Amino acid sequence: MNVVEAIKNKSEINKMKKCLQDRERLMFVIGINSGLRISDILSLKVSDVLDEKGKAKDRIVMYEKKTDKRKSFPLNKAIATELKKVKYVSMDSFLFPSQKGGAISRVQAYRLLNAAAKRAELGYEIGTHSLRKTFGYHAIKAGTPVHIVQKLLNHSSERETLRYIGITQEVMDDVYVNMNL
Repeated sequence: MNVVEAIKNKSEINKMKKCLQDRERLMFVIGINSGLRISDILSLKVSDVLDEKGKAKDRIVMYEKKTDKRKSFPLNKAIATELKKVKYVSMDSFLFPSQKGGAISRVQAYRLLNAAAKRAELGYEIGTHSLRKTFGYHAIKAGTPVHIVQKLLNHSSERETLRYIGITQEVMDDVYVNMNL
C-alpha cells in the first residue's frame, strides 16, 4: 500500500487547481478546505451545499461515514467560489455524479487526482487522503493548535495527528533554523 502525503507547498496546490476543472476541482477544493474523508465528500448531494435558490449554504451539516459523528462546518470563500462554477442537474443529485448513476467511486476520485498531480508535475504521488492531510498540515502551519486539528480530524491523540499530516524531523528542524530571535 502506498502512503500518500500532504501537499505541503502552496504553489503545488495552485498547480493542482490549474490542472483540474469543474467538479474535479471542486472535489479537490472541498477536500483541502474541509478535512473530510473522500467517502464523505463523494456522498455529498447538491442540496447539502446549495440552498433552494442555488446559493452556497453557510454550513455543511452531515454525519461522517467512518465515525457516524455529526460534523458541521462553515463553507469558506474558496469552496463557495468553486460551487458557483459548476452546473448542477438537480438538488437531489450527487455533487460528484457518476455516468453510471450514483456518485463517482473512491477509485475514480483517486485516478482523477493522481492524473492531475502528474499533469502538475508534482513529482510525487497523491491520493484521495492527500486532501485531508493537506488540510491538517496547512491548519498547523497557519498556527492552529494541534489539539484543535486533532479534533477536526477526529483523531485520538495529538501524536497521531502530527504523524498523519507528516510533521517530520525536517519540519521540526525548520522551527529551530527560522527562530532567530
